[in-house]
Amino acid sequence: MPFDLALVQDALAATRFSHHVQHFESVGSTSTLALQAAQAGAPEGLWIADEQTAGRGRGNHSWHSAAGDGLYVSALVKPSIAARSAMPISLATGLAAKSAIAETTGAEIDIRWPNDLLIGRKKCGGILVETAITAETSATPAMLRYAVIGIGINLNHASFPLELAEVATSLRIATGSIVSREQLLIALMKHLDAEITLLAQASENIVSGRDIFTRFSQASSWVCGKRVHVAEAGGYTGVTAGFDAQGFLLVDTDDGERRTVLSGGIREL
Repeated sequence: MPFDLALVQDALAATRFSHHVQHFESVGSTSTLALQAAQAGAPEGLWIADEQTAGRGRGNHSWHSAAGDGLYVSALVKPSIAARSAMPISLATGLAAKSAIAETTGAEIDIRWPNDLLIGRKKCGGILVETAITAETSATPAMLRYAVIGIGINLNHASFPLELAEVATSLRIATGSIVSREQLLIALMKHLDAEITLLAQASENIVSGRDIFTRFSQASSWVCGKRVHVAEAGGYTGVTAGFDAQGFLLVDTDDGERRTVLSGGIREL
């Protein structure tokens, strides 16, 4: 079905994305477009595509972006937050995606730190956050200039290429129902708008209580007590043990150390 851009624009009129929502039939990468716009001083907004020919995930991995079957979107946000609060943007996006998927499809997903959306052991979505930071001075801390949040979610794929079939799934496969791209996008962006606002308020000490780390820990089975293999630093195994102060994952390794995972790449054992 053709993408209903007017419906999305109307539904997001009260969010930070209201002034700039663009849709494309096919692009290389929505995040590339959003980054170019951010560097040119564009306001907060969304770039949406039916198809990506060069979609990318973390670690320079490509993202399978079948035409019309998935939600491929990049959001440009410019909250006033300290650079030290930039890492939780990925966690906030995962929470927004989990809430939006449950709201629109009834499906319950898990979030593999920091950016993978899972149904069971199979991946149904991913998040890639790219940021720019202002320089720290003697008078001011380093601040976030902008963040481009790329989100890919497998919605209506009935099947996957052989090389992906063992590790990937879609909301249609999981629920047996066709998912509206527009309705999921609207719910996702409303939840993301709220989550980014909460991060900005927390950065300014306006809100307290159930912080992002607590809420993510409750939403993800991967944060505490999960036996994992970590690919970085030559590879090691252990049990996940919560977050450090910046939102990086801690792992109690099999050799008795507590290590900080800096770049993702964790897998369940």
